[in-house]
Amino acid sequence: FFHTASLIHDDIVDESELRRGQASVNGVYDNKMAVLVGDFILACALKCACAAGDVRLVEVVSDAAQRLANGELLQLQSVSNRNISEDIYFDIIKDKTAALFAACAESGARAAGASAEDIERLKTFGEIVGICFQIRDDIFDYQDDATIGKPTGNDLREGKFTLPAIYAINNHPSERMSELVKRVKQLTATDAEIEEGIEFTKQHGGIEYAEEKSESESASDDLDSFIDGIF
Repeated sequence: FFHTASLIHDDIVDESELRRGQASVNGVYDNKMAVLVGDFILACALKCACAAGDVRLVEVVSDAAQRLANGELLQLQSVSNRNISEDIYFDIIKDKTAALFAACAESGARAAGASAEDIERLKTFGEIVGICFQIRDDIFDYQDDATIGKPTGNDLREGKFTLPAIYAINNHPSERMSELVKRVKQLTATDAEIEEGIEFTKQHGGIEYAEEKSESESASDDLDSFIDGIF
């Protein structure tokens, strides 16, 4: 419920009429309807947390909601920021995406009566998975594949620089790319310029770097100690 509510509100903020190739709520109806539907579903999530009979689960959901909102605000601020920073990128995805995965893992551990140590380890596991998921999802933005359900270059069209482009531009600076960054952030870049940014990213190792970064994030170690107890 909480995840669905966050996606509905995210589409409103991004003014997106599609969600993974399907019409978004605001695309079918309007922003007023979408806000109310998102709020209703968020209330359902909190009600489910209350029904579990553990006030700490309500706190977990509430904390995640705060982090997701903070991540969205950071992302909006980054659009108007001239600099494109890898550190800021990770701050954003830790709040916008990893916080949700961490909350899911933590909630399951708490509901199962896990120890404080195991809860913390599973929370960390969830956050790492969330970071890897978001990096992989951002890579899709540079792949022309209709089955993915995400328009190629959509992030750049929205003024967002994700890890592949951040690496390519910061490690291969040029006057042309500086001008392109400015136009993308001003939301004035043409389709041809968006395509130019995509090709620049591909040609200068942005995709490979993001893939390596994703693979370097290891979450398996956090689960190793649970294996003996399960099997």
